Amino acid sequence: MAGSRLERFGTVFTRVRDLIRSGVIKPKEKPLWYDVYKTFPPKRAPLHVKPVTSRSAKKQEIVPEIFYSEDKIRKGFYEQYGRGLRALDLSKSNFVSTCQRFVDKYRELESHGMLDNSSLFEETGKALLKEGIILRRRGAPPVLAESRDPVLGLKLIDMLAEQQSAGTDTTKTTEDKNS
Repeated sequence: MAGSRLERFGTVFTRVRDLIRSGVIKPKEKPLWYDVYKTFPPKRAPLHVKPVTSRSAKKQEIVPEIFYSEDKIRKGFYEQYGRGLRALDLSKSNFVSTCQRFVDKYRELESHGMLDNSSLFEETGKALLKEGIILRRRGAPPVLAESRDPVLGLKLIDMLAEQQSAGTDTTKTTEDKNS
């Protein structure tokens, strides 16, 4: 009896009656309504009847699909570039994902109306690259440092050697001026 509190496994009256019989509830602690219910029981026993619904009787609800115009842009972004290099940082309330930046830039370029839809996607990627956001195409090899900027390809040793030689040149010129 103590397993379920639902009325479908007996009424409240039968459960309280059985608790009194078993000694869990003392006769002095029985509810006020118990004697009234025992003296004047209802004409029909209260039964829990589960309503029967057949699967065919249920009306099939049609839920319309909701698509925004940005969803097409996002779909194209994720198909072409994947998730992106950075993870979403949900701890910052002002964080803007790479995909959202792409959508915003796409909308901006689209509002100018100078490009058609096929080239607009490519131009958006180029515009983001100019802003410093690197997008890597899916399945494409990573962009090499030499292809981005030749200055990035210099080795640290070479840079130090150049600085030292430049430093000795300036000391020589200052010594020549002083003498």
